Amino acid sequence: MLFMKGTPQEPRCGFSKQMVEILNKHNIQFSSFDIFSDEEVRQGLKTYSNWPTYPQLYVSGELIGGLDIVKELEASEELDTICPKAPKLEERLKVLTNKASVMLFMKGNKQEAKCGFSKQILEILNSTGVEYETFDILEDEEVRQGLKTFSNWPTYPQLYVKGELVGGLDIVKELKENGELLPTLKGGN
Repeated sequence: MLFMKGTPQEPRCGFSKQMVEILNKHNIQFSSFDIFSDEEVRQGLKTYSNWPTYPQLYVSGELIGGLDIVKELEASEELDTICPKAPKLEERLKVLTNKASVMLFMKGNKQEAKCGFSKQILEILNSTGVEYETFDILEDEEVRQGLKTFSNWPTYPQLYVKGELVGGLDIVKELKENGELLPTLKGGN
């Protein structure tokens, strides 16, 4: 957890910017808190951590320190052992596309589609009676962008069967019209 000035996308001081760059360079997964957004936290954390400046990096609730310490840890190659690495995006996408044997990446979820194409594909899938899971790409920008490259398919929704891309709404409609949708969803081809 990084307490910083601003956000990783828009750091509002040089030290915070450098800290974010180091963490990103090492592919370290972190959440951040903008201390400008909460004066109480900003003041309270200095006392709590007994550390007068920002940014402050915490791992598993323990204060590691500020930028100088993180730079030292990076130089001594200890940073990677202290901070849990983010799973590489491609590994994460493999896991996600195989999470269920039929997996739909869409805008919204089963209960509420957030675009017309996603809504139509849900209706088609629901009509087959096949079990499937959904992933809301609006909730995760990394997956949203990464999956386009991973699957080489630029739009959503995207339907996967056993980790393999079937396609988007047009393809699913075609399969339904040809009577091939059910066999495809059951992984028969």
